Amino acid sequence: MKTAETANTVFDKSVKEYHVNDNIDFPCPNPYPAGTLEHILFEKNWVDAVQWHLEDIIRDPNIDPVEALALKRRIDSSNQVRTDMVEEIDSWFRDKFSNVTPDPDATFNTESPAWALDRLSILALKIWHMKEQTLRTDATPDHIARCQAKLDVLLEQRSDLTTAIDALLDDISAGRKYMKVYRQMKMYNDPATNPVLYGKKD
Repeated sequence: MKTAETANTVFDKSVKEYHVNDNIDFPCPNPYPAGTLEHILFEKNWVDAVQWHLEDIIRDPNIDPVEALALKRRIDSSNQVRTDMVEEIDSWFRDKFSNVTPDPDATFNTESPAWALDRLSILALKIWHMKEQTLRTDATPDHIARCQAKLDVLLEQRSDLTTAIDALLDDISAGRKYMKVYRQMKMYNDPATNPVLYGKKD
């Protein structure tokens, strides 16, 4: 099984496992050995699943403002964790391909393997939740039909992205493309670069 296909299997397993308890505070029951790509991918999707549901909760129009602020800060923290994990996955690929010498005319992709896999992780969550909508017994036939049409598009998108990721990894492995790991350098979480945190005066 190719890497992106494996990722889809891991992501689907993680999403299904999350919804056994459907609890944003339930610890990640990672079934894969530490250090493996599967382990990182499972944990990455678990973080995505928790954040998905945090985003749902914070949109409650009747939410207590104090609770909303706490959730917003938790979401900010989760975003940083997600970014760090994507960079960890790219570092894994960089090590994997460290002995590959790119061709003289090798090209650079607009998106790294890990950021493409990040999109697959989110797609797994979209597919799960859109499928839930198609199975509702309290929704109108029109709602079910609209959600089924969206689900069909999401499944096609996942198929296309899976093929594209595996083609990219094949190209990197063969030296036809090369990759770099760029740190995201987020500024709003850094007390040295966020003016609100370091007390910048107007």
